Amino acid sequence: MQRRNFIKSTAFFSAALAANQASAFALWKNSARKRIALVGTGIRGSSLWGRNLVKNYGDQVEFVGLCDINPGRVEFVKGAMGVDCPAYTDFDKMMTEAKPEWVIVTTMDSTHDKFIVGAMEHGAHVITEKPMTTDAAKCQNILDTQKQTGKQVLVTFNYRHSPHNTAIKQLLHDEEVGKVTSVDFHWYLNVYHGASYFRRWHAYVENSGSLWVHKATHHFDLLNWWVNAKPVAVTAMGALEHYGKNGPFRGESCRTCPHKDECPYFWDITKDEYLMNLYVDNEEYDGYIRDSCVFREDINIWDKMSAQILYDNDVVVNYSLTTYSPYEGYRIAFNGHDGRIDSWEDIPYQRGEYNEEEQAALHSAEMEFKIEEVPTEFHEVILHKNFEPDFKSIKVPKYRYGHGGGDRRMLDYLFVNPDAEDPLGHMAGTTDGAYSVLIGIAARKSIAEGRTVRLDELVKV
Repeated sequence: MQRRNFIKSTAFFSAALAANQASAFALWKNSARKRIALVGTGIRGSSLWGRNLVKNYGDQVEFVGLCDINPGRVEFVKGAMGVDCPAYTDFDKMMTEAKPEWVIVTTMDSTHDKFIVGAMEHGAHVITEKPMTTDAAKCQNILDTQKQTGKQVLVTFNYRHSPHNTAIKQLLHDEEVGKVTSVDFHWYLNVYHGASYFRRWHAYVENSGSLWVHKATHHFDLLNWWVNAKPVAVTAMGALEHYGKNGPFRGESCRTCPHKDECPYFWDITKDEYLMNLYVDNEEYDGYIRDSCVFREDINIWDKMSAQILYDNDVVVNYSLTTYSPYEGYRIAFNGHDGRIDSWEDIPYQRGEYNEEEQAALHSAEMEFKIEEVPTEFHEVILHKNFEPDFKSIKVPKYRYGHGGGDRRMLDYLFVNPDAEDPLGHMAGTTDGAYSVLIGIAARKSIAEGRTVRLDELVKV
C-alpha cells in the first residue's frame, strides 16, 4: 500500500483517554507473568481467551482462577485448557481467594457489568469482550465505578486491528478525501452465521441487548474510530420478520426436531465434539440448549435493522444490518469534500464467484485463531478524488482467520508489546465501549418510541 507516513503522531483521543490507555499498558510492562482470572467459559471464553492464551501467550499470563455459573462446563474447560488453577461458580469467592491482577470477562452480555464492576471493586483491572454492556444504567455504573476505583477496563474491539480496517483508518487519518461528510455502511450476515444468533441466548433482548448491541457494537465502534468523532443522535427502524414466530414450524432443539429433513436451518451440533462436551453434556446444570430452534415464538430481537447516526462533527451515517443474506460481508463508502473511499469485504461477486460451502464455513474460520498467517487474497480499497479521472486501487493482504487477523494483532498489543506505539488508536477503553453500545441502545429506544434519540439522554460519558 502506497501511503505517506503510515506511523504518525496523532491526536485521536482526548488527553484523559490517552492517559488511561498509557497507564493500562504500563501495568503490563517489565513485570512477571500476569495473574489472570477468566469469568465465562463458553465458546469464546474457553477458546480465544482460554486455550489460545495458554498455548500462545503462556509466557505472559498465568491463570489463577476460572469461573462459570455452570459447574460442569467450567470443569470441562479447566481440563481442555490444561491448567491447574481452581474452578469456581462463585465470582466473589474466586476474587477473594485467587486475587487476580486482571479479570477477563466473557459471560453473557447482560452480565458483563456485574463482573466488570465486581472485578474493579475487588482491586483488579479488566479485559472485557464486546459489548461492554447492554443498557444505559449498566453503562453508567461501569463508568462511575472506573472513576471511583481508578482501575483499567480494556474493551477488545478486534475488528480495529485487522489490516483491512487499519488501511481504511490510515486513509481517513491522512484526509485523502478531505473532510468526511457522510458514510454508507451495510453489513450482511449470511444464513449460517446470522441464524446462529437466533439459536442461542442472543435471541432475547434481555440477554444480548439485541443485535443492535451484541453484533452491531463491532460496527459502531469501527464507525466511531474511522470518523474520529462522538455519536450524538440516532434514528432507527427494525423488525422481526424472518426468524422467530415467522417460521413455518418449530421444535425444542435441532437434535430432537421432527422437521430436520425439511428445515433449511437444521444444524447438527452432534458433529462437533467440543461443543457437545462444552454445552450438551452440561445442560443438566443450567438448562441452556445450544442448538435451540431459530423459529421459537418467544424470540424478541430484530432480524432487519437500519439506522441514521449523527456525529458531533456533522458526519451522517446510513447503516443497515441484515441477518439472512446468501453471503457474508460488508460494503462501506466514505463521502468527503475532496472525493470518496469505497471498500468491501467478502462480497463474492466482486471476485466473480459464489461458493456455498465457503459461506457455511466463513464464521468458523473467522473465529479460529492462528499465529502463523498466510494471506491468500487481497482486500481492495478504492480512493477516487474529485475532478481526477483515475482512481487508486489499494491492495491490502487478506487474512481469513481470527477476525481478519485482528485477534492476533490485538492480543500481541495486550500481552507481547504493551509498550508499543499506537498512533491510530487501536486499543479501546470504556469511553469507546460506551459510545459503541449507546448507539445500539439509542436505536432500540428510537424504534420503541418512534423518534430520534440523543445519546446524552442515556448516559453521561
